[in-house]
Amino acid sequence: MIFTDTHTHLYSDAFAEDRKETINRAILKGVTRFFIPAIDSSYADKMYELEKEFPNNIFLMMGLHPTDVKPETYQQELAFVERELERRQFYAVGEIGIDLYWDKSTLALQQEAFQRQIQLAKKYKLPINIHCRDAFEEVFEVLEREKGEELRGIFHCFSGTEEDARRAISYNLKLGIGGVATFKNGKIDQFLHKIDLKHIVLETDSPYLAPVPYRGKRNESAYIVNVAEKLAAIYDLSLEEIAKQTTANSVDVFGI
Repeated sequence: MIFTDTHTHLYSDAFAEDRKETINRAILKGVTRFFIPAIDSSYADKMYELEKEFPNNIFLMMGLHPTDVKPETYQQELAFVERELERRQFYAVGEIGIDLYWDKSTLALQQEAFQRQIQLAKKYKLPINIHCRDAFEEVFEVLEREKGEELRGIFHCFSGTEEDARRAISYNLKLGIGGVATFKNGKIDQFLHKIDLKHIVLETDSPYLAPVPYRGKRNESAYIVNVAEKLAAIYDLSLEEIAKQTTANSVDVFGI
């Protein structure tokens, strides 16, 4: 079985003591493909080092995270994103989007940065990886302006309603499903069976949002198997079928 973690922050300081061991633990579990989202320019060197150490397993994204869209720096950060996209290969523009949980005052700037990065993704023929927190309508507003055949990607850490799920899918987005699917109050497990599995990819968002039975602890890519087991129960399919279909879906998004 081959699993794909479509969203993991393996460069995080949370893995400073055992990064290589964490990756190897996941590989032993069959998680052999790790897609790494960007946050801002300060993490780029760590991402490149990770790629160099595991060239057959690590696939990088480039983008500016919405919580790092700051009035005094976001223009320079977006310029960095564009330079890097022009300079070398990436597999997506992300993670990008809107986050109103931490700061509502930067909404207009976040929407501007989100739209500009979607346009960069189109320019470089790349998918996008969307971060959305307390901002479904605001994210959909930007997606509506940019919708079309060139728009594609993943709605990372999907935690919305069935209606939100179908709306995201209508923009040619897969739903990134992780630990939330295993939470008692996660709610998405109540309707996921109504969503065709072809629209689903697996992710951990590690070190965050560890699935049951690890909830509250540091998440890691090996735990994607726990998420896959939950999906196997939801869809009444074997673990092998979940691994095969979700990995095929990730190939559909990223092209590899």
